[in-house]
Amino acid sequence: MHLFLHSCLALLLLVPALALADSAQLVAAAEAQLGVTTSYDPSYRRLDYPMGDVPMHTGVCTDVVIRAYRELGIDLQRRVHEDMRAAFDDYPRLWGLHKPDRNIDHRRVPNLQTFFRRHAAELTVTQQPASYLPGDLVTWRLPGNLPHIGIVSAERTADGEPLILHNIGFGVRKEAILFAYPITGHYRFYPQPAGPTPAISD
Repeated sequence: MHLFLHSCLALLLLVPALALADSAQLVAAAEAQLGVTTSYDPSYRRLDYPMGDVPMHTGVCTDVVIRAYRELGIDLQRRVHEDMRAAFDDYPRLWGLHKPDRNIDHRRVPNLQTFFRRHAAELTVTQQPASYLPGDLVTWRLPGNLPHIGIVSAERTADGEPLILHNIGFGVRKEAILFAYPITGHYRFYPQPAGPTPAISD
């Protein structure tokens, strides 16, 4: 019995440590895009699958997140596509599609929000800077009703506001924009890397 309790305690202590390591790796992967991804291009492109990507020098806000997670062995292209195949009706119908499209679905902020919500990664939205930890994901509503997403960095302003790693139109930057726009979502997502990709037909 004592051995069982000790094992449970060790596991509980290990989980936060693993999340902390993952958050540092995720932030580092996003920061590695600074000066590399220098432009913004929302064009639809046909992508390889899995691990498909647009040219590294460009992309959109979601590509910052997608590329960072791939450094943790997590392919959001694959995960979102598989989840949409399993529960397409749970996802937003904003683009006139009747089935998943693995080229673009994971690159759309509302789809990522739905995916994170479905996988218990959603946290409370607050106006308190301390609530947002390094590696957390934040979504906003920009002027023109445009959705946006970024990654919370480990760096903070003198007032304690965390800087955000994102691409809002000029390449990847690290800026104090956490409370610049209405926040629509707050997420923390650290799953285990997936296994081999099964054969698919769409």
